[in-house]
Amino acid sequence: MSQPLLELQNLACERDERVLFSGLNLAVNAGDILQVEGPNGSGKTTLLRTLTGISPDYSGEILWQGQPLSRVKVEYCNQLLYVGHLPGIKKALSPRENLGWYAGMNNGHQRATVEQALEEVGLFGYEDTPCYHLSAGQMRRVALARLFFTPARLWILDEPFTAIDVQGVENLQKLMLEHAAGGGAVILTTHQPMSIEGVRRVNLLDCREVADV
Repeated sequence: MSQPLLELQNLACERDERVLFSGLNLAVNAGDILQVEGPNGSGKTTLLRTLTGISPDYSGEILWQGQPLSRVKVEYCNQLLYVGHLPGIKKALSPRENLGWYAGMNNGHQRATVEQALEEVGLFGYEDTPCYHLSAGQMRRVALARLFFTPARLWILDEPFTAIDVQGVENLQKLMLEHAAGGGAVILTTHQPMSIEGVRRVNLLDCREVADV
């Protein structure tokens, strides 16, 4: 069996000095689409932020391709794309300018041009419109357009379908499948039903009994 891309060993996460869950053991392999489940307050966002390195309040081990994250942090960050609750978009800039900045961090390695990515998310004609003129859903689309040209193998997406219409959800799910089929992996949270077959699911409530002891 091939080595997992990402592995969690006995992971426990805290928020406001309260343990949300503990004893989480998980292997994420190339080709996986993993949905993190649980009610509000169970630690879904905290887990995703921990995996991105934003939240340091955890115990246990996180491994990237068999190596502790502390040893391969630069490599891991180069292979990671995170889209959180906030779009991470500069409102004073246009969609083209925002994505051009992100594309620059990829050192020229990308699967599509900025213009192609914007067209894929339905923003054709809005390329040079300042983002403060866009709706919340359109700004969300600008953030998600990064998925169309990033070379990152691991996508971590927190509620990616928020403010996206039915066709946008369908397109995004198709993109996730293509990414997984190409050897990537996706970890996401969502309150919306997905039509993707073969999605792996982990419910953080299964780790609550350990955390509450």
